[in-house]
Amino acid sequence: MAIEAVIFDWGGTLTPWHIIDLKDQWLEYAKVYAPDTAEELATALLASEQVRWSHQFDTAGETGTGALDVMFHEHGIDTSSPLHFQALEAYLNAWDPHTFTDSDAIGLLEALRGQGIKTAVLSNTMWPRRHHEWVLERDGILHLFDYLLFTSETETAKPHRSVFTDVSYNLDVAPENCAFVGDRLFDDIHGAQSVGMRGIWVPHSKNIPASQSTDLGITPDATIDRLGDVLDVVNGWNASN
Repeated sequence: MAIEAVIFDWGGTLTPWHIIDLKDQWLEYAKVYAPDTAEELATALLASEQVRWSHQFDTAGETGTGALDVMFHEHGIDTSSPLHFQALEAYLNAWDPHTFTDSDAIGLLEALRGQGIKTAVLSNTMWPRRHHEWVLERDGILHLFDYLLFTSETETAKPHRSVFTDVSYNLDVAPENCAFVGDRLFDDIHGAQSVGMRGIWVPHSKNIPASQSTDLGITPDATIDRLGDVLDVVNGWNASN
């Protein structure tokens, strides 16, 4: 089956993997919103975030990732207040050095689209869509995608079949004609293969927490050393059809 669409994971795939102290990120939020109890609030927010990621993984995406606003509400944070918006901006700004797009991305995406191949992003995230779109726009690639799905807006998450079929449906391309590019064997490759997509593994992410990592004997359809190699893989598959 010819590849008519290529779908990309975001963190660790379109963006290079970084080891990050997540507590420090939350401290940036807490120091603005609650400076007198910043350490306590940052610890609580980090714990809630980790619980959500663990549940998402343990239920194979059936639980979903949820959205940041839901988590904030659980901690009594007024998400309509100017102070919250200032704190959220500080938190997201602290992520900026870790969100820059892989240098191969623009050339790869332009080449795929130049061949009539559709492109999309499917990301497990709790961040709001507007920030992801801002990042993609900042790096000059937002216009190179036909569809974006962020699991902060869905009831399920990778590797659940529903989010993969959602992207396939909205691209109007059968799953068998899609390739998925990701850095995690379980969430990305297993999830894609479960609906009939081909999985291209970019093993860039290092030190993935054990609670979020398993391979279950998963074998990618292709393994690449750098993001730009996706083009050679897709062209090779299409040349054989």
